[in-house]
Amino acid sequence: MKPFLLLAIRAEDAAADNEYESFLAFAGLSERDLRRCRLEQRALGDVDLQDWSGILLGGGPFNSSDPEESKSPVQRRVEADLRGLLEKVISADFPFLGACYGIGTLGSHQGAVVDRRYAEPIGAVPVTLTREGRRDPLLRGLPTTFDAFVGHKEAISRLPRHAILLASSPACPVQAFRIGSHVYATQFHPELDVAGLCTRIDVYKHAGYFEPEQAGELKAQARSSNVTHPPAILRRFAQRYARGEPTGAAPRPPAAVSPAGQRRLSPPSR
Repeated sequence: MKPFLLLAIRAEDAAADNEYESFLAFAGLSERDLRRCRLEQRALGDVDLQDWSGILLGGGPFNSSDPEESKSPVQRRVEADLRGLLEKVISADFPFLGACYGIGTLGSHQGAVVDRRYAEPIGAVPVTLTREGRRDPLLRGLPTTFDAFVGHKEAISRLPRHAILLASSPACPVQAFRIGSHVYATQFHPELDVAGLCTRIDVYKHAGYFEPEQAGELKAQARSSNVTHPPAILRRFAQRYARGEPTGAAPRPPAAVSPAGQRRLSPPSR
């Protein structure tokens, strides 16, 4: 199988590695089949879409709506890398799923209004599918309303006309949308379970998402939540878009692991 590519921007190893492990587990993929590129550490470089089954983009501390003068050189580089990649992805209608940061990135690229109007605090919220969402191949069969974990400072307040709204929540009108047939983004985190959310609460305690003294209460609320359905979206994405190698293709090596234990992207062999 051609591997999937996970693009990540989390600088903290605990959060970055937990995110990767969560995508692996809920997509039902092995390390061989999900390669990670930590964009906060290195430039993306050229991506040949023919090398991959699909692309996933995780969340992180960057916000598309940050004032340009406040963005670090790393954030500007990451945004430029992703703009270039999305040009290819949209043109080819290539399988793509962005979560949280991914919705602002894809939305901005496509002309959506991304601002701070519909921020949501960390926790579980009820997400309701639209009529199009109930028909969508990745979402079809999910309950019309299900709980999902969120936590974001920005959100989409207006989609462009060509985007297809798939889901909303009471405090955030755009929880998921699609461009074309195969390019998706969600505001909620399909890769998050209770343990993962608790890890992020600890890591981002001082990142402005909540008051540090609220960490214990937020973790208790997470443990009492009933978030079970969103991971099915990742498994469906992987199952729907997995592509086989051409006959006679050489097997791909497993993802390389640095001495520090941080997995890095190994480019596919040709």
